[in-house]
Amino acid sequence: MKKLLFLLIICFFACLTITKADSPLTSTDIATAYSDEKIIITAEQANGVLTDELIKYLLVKSNPICLKIAIINKLGWSIDGKNNAEIFWDYIQKNNTYKSIEDFKKKAAADQLICYAYLKALDNYFDVAEALVIAKKAVKKNKASYTIHIICGLIEAQNNFKGDWCLLWKSTDKVRKNTRLKIDLADAAIKNIFEYMDLYKDECK
Repeated sequence: MKKLLFLLIICFFACLTITKADSPLTSTDIATAYSDEKIIITAEQANGVLTDELIKYLLVKSNPICLKIAIINKLGWSIDGKNNAEIFWDYIQKNNTYKSIEDFKKKAAADQLICYAYLKALDNYFDVAEALVIAKKAVKKNKASYTIHIICGLIEAQNNFKGDWCLLWKSTDKVRKNTRLKIDLADAAIKNIFEYMDLYKDECK
């Protein structure tokens, strides 16, 4: 009996370690909370590749930011890397919206910036430094959106993944505690985010 209990304890901590070996960007499911939405079904059928139809949706200002983020989340990530951010920028450039990528980073609206940052972060989640800079620009342009702030927080957490796990946890916890933000993300999506992120809470003790 003692041997069985010991094995169960070992299994528990092994599973916890494996879970933590995942990462903030690859372990947080946002899209499932919006699985009945037509545009998310379309994203699911895109086989992880950003299409013109999806880009057009991302660029319409009036479309909800939560659904834009859910689209990107549904497209997902690959350990071998992806190029959805490049596809997104190429489409914008072909339509002559901005003169250069630097012009885009400077002048684009917050929702476009956070979409580009999230795409870029998921394209290469091993190096999100540039994506974080862009995400922070989005936060500065929109100080009210919970969705924009939590995505920036996740990218910041990813940036801390190989460093301080207490800072990693605080990256999203500070968003959770910010009562000035407008909650524009589904409760189910928020729950999924923090079910993973709170695994790191004890790192701050």
